[in-house]
Amino acid sequence: METASPLPRSELIRHLVDTRIAGNIATTRENNLDHYRSLALGDPYYMFGLTFRNDWTYRDVLALMAKSAGVVDDPEHRAGQDTIDPERTVDALDAMAARIAAALKRPNPRLLFATGHPTGIMTIHLALARLAARCGATLLTPAEGTMISSGGLGRKRRILYFDDVCVLADGGALVHSHDPAPMQRMLARLDSEPPDLVVADHGFAGAAGEAGVETVGFADSNDPGLFVGEAEGKIAVTVPLDDNVFPRHYAPLTAYLISRVQSDL
Repeated sequence: METASPLPRSELIRHLVDTRIAGNIATTRENNLDHYRSLALGDPYYMFGLTFRNDWTYRDVLALMAKSAGVVDDPEHRAGQDTIDPERTVDALDAMAARIAAALKRPNPRLLFATGHPTGIMTIHLALARLAARCGATLLTPAEGTMISSGGLGRKRRILYFDDVCVLADGGALVHSHDPAPMQRMLARLDSEPPDLVVADHGFAGAAGEAGVETVGFADSNDPGLFVGEAEGKIAVTVPLDDNVFPRHYAPLTAYLISRVQSDL
């Protein structure tokens, strides 16, 4: 994916809309609003390991998501179609690329990649990890093989790495996870030498940002936690996108992001 020729911005935006990575997304308005209410009520599942200094009401979260992701800002729009603004997606990709490039320009950079979405956007993480390795970065793999309770029911899942991208496994299956505990364990294993940058999503990103590690991440319109974390300065960049379309649809986005990292190096 990283060797593909990047599309110009206007063509990338058209692709994002055509594939529903942005524009009229598959996530329903009802689902988005339910998650915004849950976050406002302090549901840990949607907080991704973050704590917030401000009291975020449901209306506050909706207003932030309209500003940061481009969902419909009308609180009376309660059902049906919702949106992600593709212009905001590409602007955030540019900001993410600048952060990744800045990390890679440091002496002996150390990066950590992790995803709670082992379908969909895992393809982006894999390509970025390969780019970082080619640029001479050390890709960290702390706590590999560690069993950890996940999901609130005491179920044990294993921390694994695919091409230096961390995922959670349940037996022979990779699992979707919002859980911040794996990243908390991973950072604890690194002791006093945190990564220069974490590239992640879900609880992996939230826990890293909460720990004070520079973090960039991807988030869907129904995952407001990272956007609130960004608004409070704990997450450096959050890219709004549908995080579970067909993996091949992310190829142009990935090529664009990698080209922007390379141009910033």
